[in-house]
Amino acid sequence: MAITNRISLTSQLTAAARARESRRADRLFEDKLAEAMAGPEGIALMDRIETAARPAGSHAPLDNPYIAIRTHFIDEFIAAQLARPELRQVVLVAAGLDCRAFRLAWPPGLRLFEIDLPEVLLAKQVILDELGARADCDRRRVAIDLAAPWDGALGEAGFDRREPILWVIEGLLPYLEEEAAHAVIANCSSLSVPGSHLFADAVSRSFIESPWTQPYLKALEHEGAPWKFGTNEPEALFARHGWHATVLRPGDEGANYGRWPYPRPPRHSADLLESYLITATRS
Repeated sequence: MAITNRISLTSQLTAAARARESRRADRLFEDKLAEAMAGPEGIALMDRIETAARPAGSHAPLDNPYIAIRTHFIDEFIAAQLARPELRQVVLVAAGLDCRAFRLAWPPGLRLFEIDLPEVLLAKQVILDELGARADCDRRRVAIDLAAPWDGALGEAGFDRREPILWVIEGLLPYLEEEAAHAVIANCSSLSVPGSHLFADAVSRSFIESPWTQPYLKALEHEGAPWKFGTNEPEALFARHGWHATVLRPGDEGANYGRWPYPRPPRHSADLLESYLITATRS
């Protein structure tokens, strides 16, 4: 079954970037399923988007390190949280073609919930079944539109709202309208006991509005997956919903891994084109 939702198709781009990273000698991680998840469509989409983002006249290789850095950052964050014995449930919001269930080390009894559209989870499962892949955790699929309430579907899948939770919201918020982005965070908050944790990534409003980023954004729009939401104050965004957030940018200490090739000016400089890696704790 093919994925028809245009935003969900960008999960093939993410898989393509992970497959490319997995082929590097100095790779930050190895995702053996990523190439199959991407397919030729994902590789072509990645090339189109990165070509559009390349400065005019440049012939530099198409190798944006952002997804590789983000993936490794999340992997490390998950591993750190799993060291807490009370954590027994993780939710991947808009899980797409993510294959962490098959490549990370999960403790016994860990329940991993993958939320996404039915067609996305079905298309993913077809590939997994063809490859004979078996998860290293108790993987539970929750097929639902993120615009709908989650609590019932998660509860039916075995989610326990009395226990701490780790949410991973990867590659989703920029595609949403502002109201929908707040709704996603609010849904996570309503199901989280104090001490729960969360990862999300976001971009600055300046990134959405800058003329410098328009070729990239127009390419996404042409693919039917425009970016709509950005915030210059990610800490305040999550504080509004009861989270204490820490924010790093790719290239900052702790989110570099020797792979970020661009200068890193101080935050809050005027009109910076920022990407944010956000970790947060529920108050």
